Amino acid sequence: MQKKRVPKILIIADHRLNRSPSQRYRFEQYLDFFKSNGFNCELSEIITQKDDAVFYSPGKYLQKAWILFKSIFIRFKDLRRSKNFDIIFIQREALLLGSSYFEKQFYKKNKVIFDFDDSIWLLDTSPENKKFEFLKNPQKTKINISHAHKVIAGNSFLANYAKQFNPNTIIIPTTIDTDFHVPKPELRGFDSAQPDKKIVIGWSGSISTLKHFELAVPALKEIQKKYPGKTEVHVIGQGAYTHPDISIISKNWGARTEVDDLNCLDIGIMPLPNDEWVKGKCGLKGLSYMACGVATIMSNVGVNPEIIDHGENGFLASTQQEWIDCLSQLIENPDLRHKMAAAGRETVVKNYSVNANKDKYLEVLNSLIK
Repeated sequence: MQKKRVPKILIIADHRLNRSPSQRYRFEQYLDFFKSNGFNCELSEIITQKDDAVFYSPGKYLQKAWILFKSIFIRFKDLRRSKNFDIIFIQREALLLGSSYFEKQFYKKNKVIFDFDDSIWLLDTSPENKKFEFLKNPQKTKINISHAHKVIAGNSFLANYAKQFNPNTIIIPTTIDTDFHVPKPELRGFDSAQPDKKIVIGWSGSISTLKHFELAVPALKEIQKKYPGKTEVHVIGQGAYTHPDISIISKNWGARTEVDDLNCLDIGIMPLPNDEWVKGKCGLKGLSYMACGVATIMSNVGVNPEIIDHGENGFLASTQQEWIDCLSQLIENPDLRHKMAAAGRETVVKNYSVNANKDKYLEVLNSLIK
């Protein structure tokens, strides 16, 4: 009897495994599930661990140019061997440059899935690489979308954009592994056994999104005045970060410590501006708080009102005063914190977990193989 051939997927992405939140929460946490369902997956990244330290630091322009030059050769190698794969899964883009050449070529040779989770047709460059901004071409996103057999968008706003160029677009939200992100109530809380424990208000994110955290600083400043000595503000992601207006405990992000760090929070915050870029965001920060059983406040923008039922599984805030009011309610009312935390966890498990969405991915893969 002839042995059944195992379908192979080549994943085209920027970073190595467990480096990028976008990759980790879009496809990496599904890799074992794909394998158990008969698919072999191989990741091809263009930024190595060594290059990473150079590429996301200030200056070093010659070294950065060399990294971009090397990436072109990596993608030509991928193109040559693409005949050995059944599906090419492109996450966001094949290159960090303005060209769609490789997306077009993969489309001619293979079944292509294009996956994205941000408004990447808008220009958004990290502060360290502003001088390379002229090399980008955000408008290539519509070309990449049109050169895919299936497009997976992280929310309805992104899907509506994609459907202008490709009707074969579906929504699979950015998801949380709720078997990994689990509540650990022993790490937090303000209860009768710990009457003097401070209420921890926390934010988790990368250096590029610290500007969003700083939107909440005026409200946090008022909260620290209103409740002197009763609160702490944790920033997870940049261990050296400080702000002149508020007291902060800053921590580096780590894969091994992430869940424990989130579980040290009593209140998780996700402040965002109301702009076109934010409309494409998928609420990941808030979902990670909620999965860990942390009472959550999000800005009332983008996908967040789809996730949060205000006053039930979290709070939505628009103005500084609303942020102060929502924080105050959660600081003063432990029962409300616990109620919202439990409801938030339930929301993620039901709608935004790996288990709730894994079959949607499998359906896409099987449709292209057939």
